[in-house]
Amino acid sequence: MPKKNTEQEQVPKKLAIYTVKLENAQMDTLHSLLKLKGWESFEVPYARFAYKGLNCNVTAYESRKVVIAGKGTEDFVINILEPEVTKAPKLGYDEVLHPDWFEAHAGLDESGKGDFFGPVVAATVIADRAAIDAWIKAGVKDSKKIADTQIVKLEKIILGTPGVIVETCFCGMRKYNELMLKPEANLNRLLAWQHATALAKALSKKTVPWGLLDQFTEQPLVQKELVTKGVKDFELRMRTKAEEDPVVAAASVIARAEFVRQMHGLSKKFGAKLQKGAGPLVKDQAIDIIRRFGAPALHDFAKLHFRTAYEVVSSEGKLGELPLKEPKEKTEWGK
Repeated sequence: MPKKNTEQEQVPKKLAIYTVKLENAQMDTLHSLLKLKGWESFEVPYARFAYKGLNCNVTAYESRKVVIAGKGTEDFVINILEPEVTKAPKLGYDEVLHPDWFEAHAGLDESGKGDFFGPVVAATVIADRAAIDAWIKAGVKDSKKIADTQIVKLEKIILGTPGVIVETCFCGMRKYNELMLKPEANLNRLLAWQHATALAKALSKKTVPWGLLDQFTEQPLVQKELVTKGVKDFELRMRTKAEEDPVVAAASVIARAEFVRQMHGLSKKFGAKLQKGAGPLVKDQAIDIIRRFGAPALHDFAKLHFRTAYEVVSSEGKLGELPLKEPKEKTEWGK
C-alpha cells in the first residue's frame, strides 16, 4: 500500500463557504444520502433540511440553494456531492467550489515580462457563462502550461467564441526601451497602464461588473489607472494564482499568442529562433546581435533594463555605443 502523506494530513483545512443550486431531485438525493451516512440533522430557520458532518455543515433552502460551510467543504464536494448528487444534470467540482468563475466578468493577464527578448503583452478577455463552459471543454488553461503550437489553436477558439471581447496592449521594443530607460521608470507602473488600457477598451464594448487579475503588486496601480481613464462601476479583483479562473486563463492564452507572434517577427529579423527567458542561450544570442548588427540594435530586440543587457554589452566592450546604467548588485539573502 502507498504510504500516506502525513505532512499533508497535518496541515489544517481552511474555513470556506460555498453555495450551489440543485434541482429538486438532486436535493432529495442529497437529503437521503446525508441521512444514510449518519450526518446529524439540526434546525435552521427557513431551511428544507440541515446536517452536521465532520468539520462541515450542509444547509438546503426552499429556493433549492445549498450552502456548504466549514473546514471539510472540499471533502464533501469530492466524496459526496460530486459523485452522488450531480449526475443529472452534472454539476462540476469547479462550479461548486468557484461559482464566481462562471459569472460574466473580465480576465486580465500578461506575457513576456520575464523574457529578455520581445515585448510585454497585456490582454483582457470578457466572457459569459456559455463561453466559459466551451473553453473548459476545449482545454483552455494557464498559458504557461501549454505549448506554443497549442496556444495558437486555443487563441482561434477564444477569438471565434460568440459574444467574447478581446483586447491587447503592448509597446514596440523601441518605445518600450524609451520608457523603461527613463530615470523614474518602473515596470509595474508600465504594466498597470497596459492592463488598464486593454481593460478600458474592452469595457467600452461590453460592460461587466468585475474582473480578475493576477496580483503582481500590492499597490492598486491598475485601479488608479482605471480612474484616470474614467472607468466607473467596475471592481477589479487581484489575487495570486488568478490563472485558475477560466477567463483569466483565456487572457493568458491571448497574451501569450501575441507574444509568440512578436517573437516570431523578431526571430526572422535575427535569422534564427530567439530563446525565451534570460539564461545562457539568451546571452549568446544577444552577443551575436551585437557582433552582427552593433550594440544599438539591441534596442529592437531586447529589454535593455534587464541586467542581462548590461552584462552582454559590457562583456563586448560596447558601453560606448550603448551606454547602459550599471545594475545594482544582487542581494544575497542570509548574508
